[in-house]
Amino acid sequence: MGKIVAIVNQKGGVGKTTTAVNLAAGLGLAGKKVLLVDADPQGNTTSGFGIHKKQVSVTTYELLVGTGKAENAILQSEFKNVSVIPSSMNLAAAEVDLIGMEHRESQLKMALAAQREAFDYLLIDCPPSLGLITINALTVSDTVLVPLQCEYFALEGLSQLMASIRQIKRLYNPQLEIEGIVLTMYDGRLNLTGQVVSEIKKYFADKLYKTAIPRSVRLSEAPSYGMPIQYYDKRSKGADAYNALAKEFLKKNRRG
Repeated sequence: MGKIVAIVNQKGGVGKTTTAVNLAAGLGLAGKKVLLVDADPQGNTTSGFGIHKKQVSVTTYELLVGTGKAENAILQSEFKNVSVIPSSMNLAAAEVDLIGMEHRESQLKMALAAQREAFDYLLIDCPPSLGLITINALTVSDTVLVPLQCEYFALEGLSQLMASIRQIKRLYNPQLEIEGIVLTMYDGRLNLTGQVVSEIKKYFADKLYKTAIPRSVRLSEAPSYGMPIQYYDKRSKGADAYNALAKEFLKKNRRG
């Protein structure tokens, strides 16, 4: 049965979508069958895999509001072993549409239930907020992966996120655990980076991935070509880092 991992940080611009796209590609290259669910209204994960949002009819929005089925939303990407459930601009209205629905926090759980058998890993790229879409993602997920930018304010956001995860665990999903924390936009030359890393190690030493994702121009360029970094520039530092992250992720999951 496939494992569902929500990729979450309520702060924007921390490398969340970059991590979703390139971790999915790395797992696919490692021979794992991956379903990437784009639950962010911005739809950057969808375009990051070269999918044109105007050409899709069933998206995460239809899954959340109950008017579409996952099997009709899944698109096989051009990249090895990765399928995508795309996002659309309609998803921005989902927060409002969900308010009046019964079991509003479990809509995504019901929609994805049958897909666990078909994939090794289901990754959900969440919006940069802790609203109903993210609550749906956390309710269906087994674990949470947190991309964290190496800056002071990231630590404040992390404690808020952990409080939200504890609340979802108590109310809706008792099995929910932390998959890990991935440092993004890492620059080992900066003193601040070292301070942030030592602070995280104090509280989350066992959850911090050894692989850190460096700042990289090539990583920033890849989405505009609709390609994960491993396909855009497989010899880049970014490709090396995300392949190493995929390897470490698989090693942790073998142990588990």
